[in-house]
Amino acid sequence: MKRRDILQGAAAIGTLALTGLPLAQAQDAAAFRKAKKDTPRSAPGKIDVVEFFWYGCPHCYHFEPALNAWVKALPSDVNFVKVPVKWPSNRVNFEGHQKLYYTLEALGKMPAAHTKVFEAMHKDKKVLANDAQIFDFAESIGINREEFANAYKSFAVNTKCAKAVALLEAYGPEGVPTLGIDGKFMTSASIAGSEENALRTADLLIKRARQG
Repeated sequence: MKRRDILQGAAAIGTLALTGLPLAQAQDAAAFRKAKKDTPRSAPGKIDVVEFFWYGCPHCYHFEPALNAWVKALPSDVNFVKVPVKWPSNRVNFEGHQKLYYTLEALGKMPAAHTKVFEAMHKDKKVLANDAQIFDFAESIGINREEFANAYKSFAVNTKCAKAVALLEAYGPEGVPTLGIDGKFMTSASIAGSEENALRTADLLIKRARQG
């Protein structure tokens, strides 16, 4: 989902209809883009793979099953992380949704709570437009409200959010979901032509990173 579409309020629930391309086309340079700025690896010998996402994005929601299956099959030298985006906006609660993700992570509620957020927004049509609504949601899935609020406002969560923003700015994706590979490249369904081709392209970029 393109950033401009999100910021224009195009958060309607739906499935993106994409036409699959041949694998040969997914292998060429048109299937990926260079990151805005190269980012060092988080650990020696590890290839970083990042999924930039937003809880309110219907395409991120529908990408989850295929992405999760792909992540489970990643080799041990690949370090996969999800990064919730935060773009400047007066209409979309990117900051709150980003803090929600890292708070749930800090409280050890992943991955079950991650799925519940997506379902709340896309099945139950909860907007989670402000802190109060987010705290209500956390309480509704069995998390102590005070404990959640304290973590949500904590230095640790704010630090994670700041790092996420820095990584987002370094890669510079134009929309979500987007996969960042080895701090150098990006691919997505909109770039590669389909979710399947995006994952195939990511595999090829991982192989390329491994070969140096």
